[in-house]
Amino acid sequence: MEFLYGKIHRATVTDANLEYVGSITLDKDLMDASGIMLNQKVEILDINNGERFCTYVIEGKRGSGTVCLNGAAARKVQKGDKVIIVAYASMSTEEYKNFSPKIVHVDENNKIIKA
Repeated sequence: MEFLYGKIHRATVTDANLEYVGSITLDKDLMDASGIMLNQKVEILDINNGERFCTYVIEGKRGSGTVCLNGAAARKVQKGDKVIIVAYASMSTEEYKNFSPKIVHVDENNKIIKA
């Protein structure tokens, strides 16, 4: 079964780059705090417009606050939108009993306020 693995709650989109090949660029600090890994599939939930879509993660500069949607995904968001970034993992019910998802809350500059 798939379970919640990690989440970055109410991050602010810092850029939308149509010219990049695809993905979401995330500040390395946000990746570490949420447990979200390089190339991991994530679901993006745009609070402003209701869009829900999947992409994969690439690493951004540590401490930059970067949350940048790239390629086709850039058409689904606008700079300044609030998004929830969710990663899931496949595991058995037994494995999940010993697992706690990492949920990260950020401020308007994507700085961690609670992890």
